[in-house]
Amino acid sequence: MPRTSLGGVTSAFERIQRQAHSLLSGLQRQIRGKQDELKRLLEQESHLSGLLGSGKGAGRKVRTAGRPTGRGRINWREVLNQMPKQFKASDIRKIRGLKSKRPSEIFAAITRWIDSGMVKRKSRGLYERK
Repeated sequence: MPRTSLGGVTSAFERIQRQAHSLLSGLQRQIRGKQDELKRLLEQESHLSGLLGSGKGAGRKVRTAGRPTGRGRINWREVLNQMPKQFKASDIRKIRGLKSKRPSEIFAAITRWIDSGMVKRKSRGLYERK
């Protein structure tokens, strides 16, 4: 029977615990290897797609594990529906997900709303939803 450093007998639980630790560290090494391989393959795909032009996945950024990329498209009609009857551009920034939008993107949306007749400009910086 295996002996501990204290001269006692190693329990079955301690042996199983050591085996589980060994298996877990091996599994973690395999996962890291697969993630590295996947990242390399995605980079190759992106590079080849870029060479082909506008093929599927062209210009796509490689995702690393656990890090989402992008937030998706903004539904500007839905944003307009969340606006009060009269609003300012600063009110648009209060909508979730729009805080970091560039002013040019926000004013482009306002201009589209005005052009489509969904919004009317009341005065400088003040708009009214129809």
